[in-house]
Amino acid sequence: MLRALLLFQILYTVYQGHYSFETGIPGVNLPNMLFAVTLVAILARSEKDALQGEPALLKSAIVVFFAALLQAFVLAQMAAPGDFMLDVNYLRNALVSPLLYFMYLRCRQDLATTRLLIIAVLAVAALAGLQAVRQGLDYGIGTYNETHRASGPFGPDYRDANRAGIYYAMFLPMFVGLALFMRKQRLWRLAAIAGIGLLAMAVLVTYSRQSYFIAIAGAALLLLRRNIVLAVVLGAALVSMSGLLPESVNQRVAETKQRDTHGAEVLDESTTSRWEIWSGAIAMWSEHPLGVGLNRFKTQIGNYSSHKGYDAHNFYVLTLAEMGVQGLAALLFVFYALFRLTGFLRRNVPDDDPEARALAVGFTVTTISAALGNLYGSPFLENNVFGTYWILCGLLERYMRLKQESRPTVTQATDEDPRESMLERFPLLARSQPGLRGRRGGEP
Repeated sequence: MLRALLLFQILYTVYQGHYSFETGIPGVNLPNMLFAVTLVAILARSEKDALQGEPALLKSAIVVFFAALLQAFVLAQMAAPGDFMLDVNYLRNALVSPLLYFMYLRCRQDLATTRLLIIAVLAVAALAGLQAVRQGLDYGIGTYNETHRASGPFGPDYRDANRAGIYYAMFLPMFVGLALFMRKQRLWRLAAIAGIGLLAMAVLVTYSRQSYFIAIAGAALLLLRRNIVLAVVLGAALVSMSGLLPESVNQRVAETKQRDTHGAEVLDESTTSRWEIWSGAIAMWSEHPLGVGLNRFKTQIGNYSSHKGYDAHNFYVLTLAEMGVQGLAALLFVFYALFRLTGFLRRNVPDDDPEARALAVGFTVTTISAALGNLYGSPFLENNVFGTYWILCGLLERYMRLKQESRPTVTQATDEDPRESMLERFPLLARSQPGLRGRRGGEP
């Protein structure tokens, strides 16, 4: 039962916006109920967890970030009170995703089941990619159209395409890592290559330019980690094949720079608006050093720029404006802890275990992609985008610790006298030196 709940939550975390269910009671919906039931099922297990007593590597950073969120929530209620239940729901959603890390780290599953859950996370990512590819093909990829951007399970229309693109670009390195490092496991390598194809195509049909950059940067880092010569060869091949991309993709990339009425080259409106919003956010923070309060950016940005009701399109800027320097420091502490986790995973890969190495290296680049994904967008607190990333954090930490537990211990000390061992291997020594058998280590 617990295994089924854990698997279903992995699937539903991504699809919760696609298949939403509300009870009409504030704060009581299917994601919350599923989280609560799964937590009760974990706590109801009577057997001792194999990792009981082991520290959670992300605990301190998450606790500090939660404290910053609560401070910003209180500040919002005091300085600019609004719809209280709306703010409570926003805070609850912000807290849920990191809590999934603790849930799956302490899920009380053995190594085989933990590995199955990791596979499930990747399978759900591939499934979400397949949905976006199908949407893109249904729209048609001949000519770029703003309203024909695929969003997969992350929203009803093109407005959520950027979030979808970040998700696909984040999980693409996991498949690239498996394909590069699992050379002898042909079945898994083929599955990884299929996943690469799905997610790469999904990134393309979202027409998210930041996701293009993140996906290319992630693949390049993994190729360089695997083999520099291979990276150069594949890079040259991909550049030469860029003309084979759909024309709609080339049109979308070309939109970044346009010509004004005088023929001068200028940035497109989307890019320009972001710079104006970020400038307004800095002005907002300078006037409110402690922040304007959680979930107050959209209501305040109109006072500092011409873009009323807009998102910051950069989670670091959003955090500074809403939560102040202390909130930004807490967020950076979280990413510091995440990179420490990736270092722990890489250092503890067992010898001759290509699967563990592929997961550790792939997750390292996935974390880099997650950090980059918040530079030109702000999906960090969105459960359907980042929820399975936090789940993967908990599962991979558990997976590597269980790998450590399963390693055989080598005992250095032994009571056996090396002279006795020598006599067993060479019995003629006893005849040539009759007193040798009677001597012990400390005897003359």
